[in-house]
Amino acid sequence: MKLFVPGRICLFGEHSDWAGGYRRINADVEKGYTLITGTDQGIYAEVEPHPTSLILTSTTEDGERLGPHEIPMDPGALLEEAQKGGFWSYIAGVAYQVMTNYHVRGLVIDNYQTDLPVKKGLSSSASICVLTARAFNRVYDLKLTIRGEMELAYMGEITTPSRCGRMDQGCAFGNRPVLMVFDGDRLETVELQVEDELHLAIVDLGAEKDTMEILNRLNRCYPFAENEVERGVQELLGPINKRVTHQAVEALSASDGEKIGELMVEAQGFFDRYATPACPEELTAPVLHRVLNHEPLKPHIWGGKGVGSQGDGTAQFIARSRADQQAVIEILERDLGVECLELTIRPGQQVRKAVIPAAGFGTRLFPATKATKKELFPIIDQDGIAKPAILLIVEEALEAGLEEVIIIVQEDDLDDFRSFFNSQVSIENYNKLPPHFQEYAQQLLEIGRRVTFVAQPNQEGFGHAVYCARESIGDEPFLLMLGDHLYRSSNEDSCAKQLLDAYKQHGINVLGLRRTPEDQIANFGTVAGVWLEENRLLNVTEFAEKPTVDYARNNLLVPGISDEYLTVFGLYIIKPQIFEYLEEHIAHNVRERGEFQLTSALDRLRQEDGFLGLIMEGRRYDIGLPQYYLDTLQTFVEKGV
Repeated sequence: MKLFVPGRICLFGEHSDWAGGYRRINADVEKGYTLITGTDQGIYAEVEPHPTSLILTSTTEDGERLGPHEIPMDPGALLEEAQKGGFWSYIAGVAYQVMTNYHVRGLVIDNYQTDLPVKKGLSSSASICVLTARAFNRVYDLKLTIRGEMELAYMGEITTPSRCGRMDQGCAFGNRPVLMVFDGDRLETVELQVEDELHLAIVDLGAEKDTMEILNRLNRCYPFAENEVERGVQELLGPINKRVTHQAVEALSASDGEKIGELMVEAQGFFDRYATPACPEELTAPVLHRVLNHEPLKPHIWGGKGVGSQGDGTAQFIARSRADQQAVIEILERDLGVECLELTIRPGQQVRKAVIPAAGFGTRLFPATKATKKELFPIIDQDGIAKPAILLIVEEALEAGLEEVIIIVQEDDLDDFRSFFNSQVSIENYNKLPPHFQEYAQQLLEIGRRVTFVAQPNQEGFGHAVYCARESIGDEPFLLMLGDHLYRSSNEDSCAKQLLDAYKQHGINVLGLRRTPEDQIANFGTVAGVWLEENRLLNVTEFAEKPTVDYARNNLLVPGISDEYLTVFGLYIIKPQIFEYLEEHIAHNVRERGEFQLTSALDRLRQEDGFLGLIMEGRRYDIGLPQYYLDTLQTFVEKGV
C-alpha cells in the first residue's frame, strides 16, 4: 500500500492552538482559531504488515538510503526509541500509542521519498506521525476516522521529545484547507473548499530562530495576564485572531486572493505590535521583514506574512496568478538567495459524470421484461408525464449539475435505449402531440445529447457492470445510480444533489444511507460506522452485503439507533481507484455468489481511502420486484413523500 501525507502550513492563527487550550484554566481566554492547508510537498511511503517488528527505511533528499532500522513491537522498546528523538522516534512514538490502544502486529515502512523541508514550520514531524498512524489504521483496519488518525499521531509525537501543537496534525486532511477551533481539550474541524486556484510561495528565510524560546515567552502570558504586554498577547491570540481568521475563511472560500493578501499584511502588523514585545530577541525578525518588504515583489503579490511560530524561519506570499507565483519565486531566489516552494490551493476534483448500470435481465419481472427492459417501464412523474424509469434517473443526475450520464446496457438492448434518447418521433406522430409534449420531445433530444451508452458483453455482476464504465469515466470520481431505483427528495435538494454536496464538502467517497427495520436487512447492503454528525453523516467502518440478523446484531449496530440498521440507499460517489480493485477481481476471477460484486471493492476502498455515509432526506423506490413496482406506481407521484 502506498501512502502520501503532505506538510501543513498555517495560513492564519499561529499560536492560537495552544492559547485556546488555556480555556481549561481560564474561561475568559478566547477560543483558538487556526486556518491551515496542506502543502504540495510531503512524505511518501510504501507500507505492509510485519509479524513482529517495525522495519523502517528512509531516503534522504540526496538519494541516500537510511536503514533498515528494526524495532521490536514491544511497548518498552518502542517507548525507549521514541524518547531518543530524531526521525525514527516519531514512528516509534505512534507505534507505542497504537500498541497501547489496539491489538496489532508490526509494520514495514519504506519512506522512499520526502520532498518536504524539515524544521521550516511545515510540520514534517507531524507528517511522519500521521503517516504512521494511517499505515496502522489501513493495514490493520482499525476503523479510525481522519480525526482518530490525528489524535493518535498527536499522542505519538508528544511521546517523543517534540513539543508540537495540536494543529500540526492537521496535515491528516491532505491538501484541503481546514479551519481548526481549539477550546480547552476540545478540537473542532471544518473542511473548506475554494472556488478557484490560489497560488502561494513559501520561503525558507535561511536564518535562525529559537522556537522553544518564542513558545516559552508567549506562554508566560497565560492563563492570566498580569501586565500590558501579556494583555496584548492575549488580545492578539484571542479576539483579534478570531476576527481576522473568520474573515480569512470567507475570503478563502470565495478564492478572493486580494482580500487574503490584505488580511496577511494586517495579521503580520498585529503580530509585530502585540507579540514582539513579549520576545523581542526572536520576534523582531529582521530577515522576515526584509523579505516581506522586498520592493520587486510588490507587483506580483497581494500580501504576505510569517509562518508558524513566526520569527526568522519561514514566510509566505499569496501571488496574483500562477505566472506571478513563478515570478515571486524567481525574484526571491535571484535577489535574496533563499529557497522557495510552490503551494497551490485547488478546488476539489469535481464530479462530472454519472454511471447507471441497466444491463440486467429483470428475472423477477418476467415475462414483462421479455417485452421491454425494466428500466423502460413507465412511471407517472410529479409533473403528470408518463416517463420510463431510466429517464427519471437521468433527469435527476443532470438536474443535480452533472455533465454526462453513462448507461451500461446489454449489446442487444443498445438500439432500444439509443432510439429512446437519440431519435425523434416520426413527423406524423410528432404532429399529433399536444404542444407541451412537442416541447418535451425536443427537450428529450437535448437530454439524449448528454447520455452515452456502454455495452456490457456478459452479465457477470454489479461490479463487472461498473467496471465496464472505466474508459468512459477516466481518472475522475463519479456518481453511481441504480437503474431500477428511483429517488424522491423530501427537501429542496434532490437526493443526488445532497450526495454531491457532501462529497464537495469532504472530498471522500460517500454513499447514501437510510434507516431499515431489522426484518428487512437481509435484502440490502448494510453498513456500520461512527457518527461524524449525529444522525446525518457517518464514517463507514464496514460494508456487509445482505447480512443475517445475527451478524447484524453482533457487528452492524450504529450508536444511537435501536431496532434499525443503516442500509444502502442506491446512490454512491466513488473515486476512480475502485476500477483498480475491480480489475484485480476480474483478472484473478474473484467471484462472490458466482459474480463479480461491488461490495468487497467498496470495502477495500473504504479501508484504503475512507468512506462516508449520508442519511438521505428522501425515499428510494425499487422497481425490481412486482410488488415494489406496484408500490412505486401508487406512491411516487405523491407530493412530499
